[in-house]
Amino acid sequence: MTVLDRFRLDGKRLFITGGSRGLGREMSLAIAEAGADVVMVGRDADSLAATAADIRARGRQCWTLTGDAGTPEGCERACAEALALGPIDILINNIGGRRINVPVEAQSLADWQAMIDLNLTSTFLCTKLVGGQMVARTKAGEAAAGRIINIASMSGLIANRGIGGRHYEAAKAAVIHFTKAVAADWAPHRVTVNAILPGFFMTEPNKRWARENPAMVDNIRDSVPIGEAGQPEDLGPLAVYLASDAARYMTGSALLIDGGYTIW
Repeated sequence: MTVLDRFRLDGKRLFITGGSRGLGREMSLAIAEAGADVVMVGRDADSLAATAADIRARGRQCWTLTGDAGTPEGCERACAEALALGPIDILINNIGGRRINVPVEAQSLADWQAMIDLNLTSTFLCTKLVGGQMVARTKAGEAAAGRIINIASMSGLIANRGIGGRHYEAAKAAVIHFTKAVAADWAPHRVTVNAILPGFFMTEPNKRWARENPAMVDNIRDSVPIGEAGQPEDLGPLAVYLASDAARYMTGSALLIDGGYTIW
């Protein structure tokens, strides 16, 4: 086996939340190119269909589930539907976002809870349900190892300047520590749990935000040592690594990919 062979994902199946757009789309495509089939859930049927077509064009199977995994009910439903299709080997808990940009003193409890559900509860539920099946399979004697990748954020380590909605920082910090704690629990069962912490990436929401707040976005970009925002496709290779046998000895890690923003 060559070193590149260890990155292959042939015969594996990925379940990803929010897999049809932005960072999720690029991770889905990258993992499909490495050989895995893909099950994805998202709210927009058109973007699901478009990404599924691109995955199938790469010679892989793709199943799409239309629903809102950002709510507990929608998340549980999506996990059940994904598991009904067959065993899942790789889980990427990708959905999330700030969405609400208000000061703490002005934020309602209902909005706080909705954002915690989006950014944290969804990760818990998918890990419990899909990851739990990975653990059950190894307990039953299956040799296959499971891979869980949680998409946190550099915002789980810092407080972003000039931005409201601290639900996001709080939830992403919790995702990071949840990753470490579950990794400790499940390492004996050969299920690894790692987190990716993206910095400022030019996803569609951030492109829209850049048009509305150009000065603030320029300030963020100027604070990145590499000198530019990340592109969604930059995340694909890291996801492939964490999903593959190449990362078999890595668990409980939180990997920053932020162009150096958090160095300063």
